[in-house]
Amino acid sequence: MDDLDHGALFLAHRIGGGDNLVVPARNALCSQKYKPVDYKHLYDLAAEARMASAQIQLKIKKAEQVSKISKEQMLLKQHRQVWWQEHKRLSESRQKAEEEMKTFLDEESHKSNFFDLRELEQKLSKEWDTYQTNTLVPVWQLKEDLKLKLSQVQRYLSKESCQKPKINSAEVLQQIKFMKNQQKAILEGLILESLALERELKEYKENALVHPSEEKHGLLLELPPELLSLECPCPDLQALLLEQYQQLARAHGAQLQQVEQQLEALCRNSDWKEEDQWVFQTVINQYPSDLQRRRTLYLDMLQRYLPHKSRQELVAQEKAQEQRQCLRSRRRALLAAWAQLSSAFVLRAAAAAADAAAAHEAQLELAGCRQRQLEICAHLKAKVLQWKAQQEEAAELEAAVAARRKEKEDERERLQREQETIRRAQDKEKLKKYWAEKELKWQEQEERDLQQLEELRKLMAEQAAKDRERLRFRRALLEARRQQQQQQQQERARLQQEQERRRDALRLQVAVVAKSDPARAVSDTVASRARMGIGAKEEFELQQPLFRLHTYSEEQVISDPRLRVELALREAGLHKTLYAREVLSKLPPPKLPRRDMESTAFKM
Repeated sequence: MDDLDHGALFLAHRIGGGDNLVVPARNALCSQKYKPVDYKHLYDLAAEARMASAQIQLKIKKAEQVSKISKEQMLLKQHRQVWWQEHKRLSESRQKAEEEMKTFLDEESHKSNFFDLRELEQKLSKEWDTYQTNTLVPVWQLKEDLKLKLSQVQRYLSKESCQKPKINSAEVLQQIKFMKNQQKAILEGLILESLALERELKEYKENALVHPSEEKHGLLLELPPELLSLECPCPDLQALLLEQYQQLARAHGAQLQQVEQQLEALCRNSDWKEEDQWVFQTVINQYPSDLQRRRTLYLDMLQRYLPHKSRQELVAQEKAQEQRQCLRSRRRALLAAWAQLSSAFVLRAAAAAADAAAAHEAQLELAGCRQRQLEICAHLKAKVLQWKAQQEEAAELEAAVAARRKEKEDERERLQREQETIRRAQDKEKLKKYWAEKELKWQEQEERDLQQLEELRKLMAEQAAKDRERLRFRRALLEARRQQQQQQQQERARLQQEQERRRDALRLQVAVVAKSDPARAVSDTVASRARMGIGAKEEFELQQPLFRLHTYSEEQVISDPRLRVELALREAGLHKTLYAREVLSKLPPPKLPRRDMESTAFKM
């Protein structure tokens, strides 16, 4: 008894009670209430459900693919907008730079102590023309020749031309190979020149930017000329001012040197190539800071430009770039603060020197006020010391704020790393589960494929038997056709022999039978002897025409009004004007032509 029968038996037991235990069991197999299970129908339902599930899964995959394509198209659209803005900006910058360069060349070319840049420009233009003539023109000519030969071959293959083109493929291949080798050699030479020029520019750049931090540090320690040129009557005050300035400069120089060292350490620890760093910085700078989804866009573009770099490396480079930007901003802030501080110190020192000078003048004027002058100097010294203490305190506060910011940034990076670790563990677990389900589906698909393969092999065996039968039939048919063609060829050969025999008989009928007379070809004719008077009669009249002419006479030609009007217009010099053309077109001939001789060339 199957599972359904057991269920029916237990149901009857629950309904009927304890007195009817035997009746459902005895009548279970023969009763109309219990039907056998149709497993084939259930299998069909399960197969339909699986097929529907597969179709749904296929639709989901298609929807995911469409979503991915639309997302990619949206990203490309946003990239195009940014690219167009950047292209517009660069075009404007290039145009502006070219105009400035042209203005500079125009201004400097008139100076006697400046070498003529126009000659250099003309020399470069001539070199470019020579390069184009020797390199690009042969390539264009070869391209046009190949296009012409290809068009001839295409016309011949399409049966538009009956004449087969004469093309030497070996010679063409040799020309192409020679051109490739020539272009390769030229390109290698240009690449070597470009590398040499880049190395030279790099050396100039290194020489121009040698030890920038040390130079800036030296500029900080250098005393300003305004401070040195102060006219202070008190040497101690001037020495104190110079010493305070140097101490302040050393403190700011130490902070600036620390920032430079951190920046150099970041640049030194980076394992990226200069070209990759340039591409990274250029791509980021293309996207403005107020753009929506800026980080997503430039990370996507960086993955396209730098496929050999992973996303983790790009993110790490982005963080390093942010740190470098932060350090550069701090360096700019320190330089700006030092510029402001030095100018303020110079102003305060000038004020102190002015006060000291005034005090000294007062001392000269009032010899009895010496004690007051000493008090003023002491007061000024106390002010300078107090101002120095305030500046040192401000510098310490700035250093403390920078240290707290750095600690906060380190803590934020640590939290991000922990969150990234947790997310990766979850992704690995999901990936394992996905591959387990995928392996199970693959096994089921493999079983179905093996069953279909067995059926396909049976069909292929049946089809092979049919194909062998057809092959035997086709061979017999081909043999009969070949014999028929041989008979036709023999018949055509016989007909050609018969035609050749008839042509030979015809040639014999029309053969030349005249005798060869070379003297007759160079002797005088009857007409030439008549013109020279040889053999003429004595009573020949000179006014009588020698031959009868069948043409128009001079009177008939002159009687045409169109000729007379044309001669009059030619004498007046108007025969090439529109008026003459219109007048001549309206004059009728003396005798109207026939209808079939009328020209329609001027009516089109």
